[in-house]
Amino acid sequence: MPEGDTIWRTARTLEAALAGRVVLRFQSSLPQVAAASRRLGIVGQNVRGVEARGKHLLVRFDNGVVLHTHQGMKGSWRLRRPGPSPCRALAAPRVVLEVDGAVAICRGAPVVEVLSPRAVRDHPALSRLGPDVLRPDFDPRIARRRLRTRADLEIGVALLDQTVLAGVGNVYKSEVLFSAGVSPFAPV
Repeated sequence: MPEGDTIWRTARTLEAALAGRVVLRFQSSLPQVAAASRRLGIVGQNVRGVEARGKHLLVRFDNGVVLHTHQGMKGSWRLRRPGPSPCRALAAPRVVLEVDGAVAICRGAPVVEVLSPRAVRDHPALSRLGPDVLRPDFDPRIARRRLRTRADLEIGVALLDQTVLAGVGNVYKSEVLFSAGVSPFAPV
């Protein structure tokens, strides 16, 4: 599963290609996503920005609507230029989002949702995320306080809890604990 740094890099790449541009086309192979995009009016909106929140990716539009994806183990975002696709994939893309000069394609993501502003605020997974270690406003004191609330867990398990710290995955958990000389089985 991509860790927070991978999603952060994906968000930066998509931001550079999409932000400030009008959505010319939005398609989804998922009926509920296609219907929500029509109902909430994504086509014709400017892409306000693309944000990583832990392992979640949020594409924000000027009308407050958000496209939320979580890549899981097999999902990915790719960019290409507009025009005919050079090859046909076996599975239909979850999302195709086209702006002037770029087409962003999401394949294989298990979580794809179009959310109203209220739904973003009340989203069960997004609203429970802990502080994202890659955000500029990351506060290690908050992270430490959240970790201490999980004193009943092994530190390796607690670091993977996305409600404690968002974006940390197995690779970074292992590297950080090894560098610090801390056993992942030690209590928080």
